[in-house]
Amino acid sequence: MSLLGPSFIQNKLQPLETVDEAAYAETKKWLLGNGIAAQVMETLAIGTFMTAFALHLGASNAFIGLIAAMPSLASLGQLLGIVLVEHIRNRRLICVIAGLVGRIALIGLPAAALIGDPVLSLPILFAAICFRYGMGAIVGCSWNAWIRDVIDDKERGRLMGRRLAWMTGIGMLVSIAASAFIDSWEGWSGFDIRYAYAAIFGVAMMSGFVGIYCMTRMSEPRMPPDDGPLDLRKRLSEPFRDENFRKLMFFLAAWNFAANLAAPFFTVHMLTRLGLDLFPVTVFAMCSQLANIIVLKSFGRIADRMSNKAVLAVAAPLFIACTFAWIFTTATDTRWAVMAILASVHVLTGVATAGVSIATTNITMKLAPKGNSTSYLATNSLVSSLSAGIAPVLGGLCADFFAHQKLSLLLRWDSGDHDVTFETISLEHWDFYFVMAALIGLYSLHRLAMVREEGEIDQRAVITEVFTDARRTIRNISSIAGLRVVAEFPFSLLLRAKRKNGRRDGRDSGEHQ
Repeated sequence: MSLLGPSFIQNKLQPLETVDEAAYAETKKWLLGNGIAAQVMETLAIGTFMTAFALHLGASNAFIGLIAAMPSLASLGQLLGIVLVEHIRNRRLICVIAGLVGRIALIGLPAAALIGDPVLSLPILFAAICFRYGMGAIVGCSWNAWIRDVIDDKERGRLMGRRLAWMTGIGMLVSIAASAFIDSWEGWSGFDIRYAYAAIFGVAMMSGFVGIYCMTRMSEPRMPPDDGPLDLRKRLSEPFRDENFRKLMFFLAAWNFAANLAAPFFTVHMLTRLGLDLFPVTVFAMCSQLANIIVLKSFGRIADRMSNKAVLAVAAPLFIACTFAWIFTTATDTRWAVMAILASVHVLTGVATAGVSIATTNITMKLAPKGNSTSYLATNSLVSSLSAGIAPVLGGLCADFFAHQKLSLLLRWDSGDHDVTFETISLEHWDFYFVMAALIGLYSLHRLAMVREEGEIDQRAVITEVFTDARRTIRNISSIAGLRVVAEFPFSLLLRAKRKNGRRDGRDSGEHQ
């Protein structure tokens, strides 16, 4: 039976009137498998390895920004996705076909690596990324609405948190293995490094096909009856007429612009300005992913029990602070200090990213009306993706300008006899992006405050829950008593200080009554 033959589509990919318990359990299992396979594909085919390969070919900053933006800019394909979903009304079928075509396009990545000539390889690389993510936008439009309807609201946060934890863990292991493979390739093989990149891009393509197979094993509930001809303009305008959802979209647009203005250039900053090899860059990414794993399930449970907005109110400011902290990576020439700053920033970014990822996904699905979520989710994704795509393109185009600019804030002490000047902070090149991203991120928090979510909980309760769950997770993964004490100390200290502050606030309020 052909994978996409008529009988297969008729028997295996048709929506179900009701998804029974057995089918629902199978769906959750294959949802996890799909996530793991997709993570392997994304880890190897985009991000650090794609950036490193492009730099190896001599790509410009503008090109780096453009390939970083393509996953977001390709979101225009969601307009076609909406049309296909509303006419075909089989979201799984759309995901499988569009996803399969997109995975086939990934053959351009190993082909570009094998060619090795920048004049040919860079255009092929760009075309493959464009085609893959153009199809991915169609998949995303169908996928979000499909998962919104098939997964129960009461366990979505916990289930997606578990899925993200597995994806992050596998991605961490794969990235470490791939970076060690690339760094050691020429030493033990004697062949040009481009063959190493061709190999990992080939593995990425095969993992993508595995993810498509997992989709075919998941169930899809039948969509509500068609309510007439599709008016795309009306469908896309519906979320903007919903005041609360419109405010959510504005927050996510500002947030994605801030996050993507600087983030695509973190790797470039470490590889070029700080002069690090690929392996330590990947190790820092692993530290971030490990921290992500430790708190991810906790954030998922907290989002289910409390509110997604409260999780964002904790995780988003932490992410902004971490982005701003990148300016200090060039504040000293002491190697160990730079490495310590990088490690700290990556770990805290991992914690923040866990909360932001799970909360933004859940709050968007929660505020989208059930049964009519396709247009809401697609419109939100379209707005957020365009915002996220514009940011790195602007960053790449302006990189050469900022490379020759420097801004210093000086502190001067003049006592009459002596005049001493201290350079408190100095910004140059990528530092300008880090500061601008932090400022725009602060503005996005203002937009978040306007969003209403049922069951909002004060963020201080979220902090307590995160620290408690993280401490429990660290205790479970560590079998060394001494390591437990070291790992627990910061959390215990913060919790103890929080309890003392709480008791002090209570006494103060009692005295004023």
